[in-house]
Amino acid sequence: MTRPFWNPYAAGIGLGLTLLFSYIVLGTGLGASGGITRIAASAAHAVAPSAVEGNDYLNGYFANGSPLAYYLVTMLVGTLAGGFLSAYNAGRVQLGIERGPTASSGLRLTLALIGGALTGLGARFASGCTSGQALSGGAMLQTGSFVFTGACFAAAFALAPLVKKEWQ
Repeated sequence: MTRPFWNPYAAGIGLGLTLLFSYIVLGTGLGASGGITRIAASAAHAVAPSAVEGNDYLNGYFANGSPLAYYLVTMLVGTLAGGFLSAYNAGRVQLGIERGPTASSGLRLTLALIGGALTGLGARFASGCTSGQALSGGAMLQTGSFVFTGACFAAAFALAPLVKKEWQ
């Protein structure tokens, strides 16, 4: 039996309390791209250690031992596990590919891979991801975070009409 979605206001309060708890316990905010980058650096090191050790950017992740021994990696794993357990508890776990009626599964997966790679690249260029910028930066009342968040919403509204037909 599928349970209803949470009230968005209650979920927002829960996220805000999680962010507050993160600042109190860890002294820093939330984010996702740092954990993904550290996992990717470790995977690359397992396959081609000399190339990673010769790369100034990636080698920096190994300066203090394993890049996996970092709070963002633990948070990422916990987020994935918690999301799965929550979906399972609500009866919402099922295999499938979310797509519009005119997109094939292959096209949807290809576009998701390209979009994810571009988003990850952008997060590395910006030294952080959307969640870190909007949530953590916004909580610190940083002007750049508010400008960034507004730009994200503006871009989403501008692009929505272009992709809307794929989801009707």
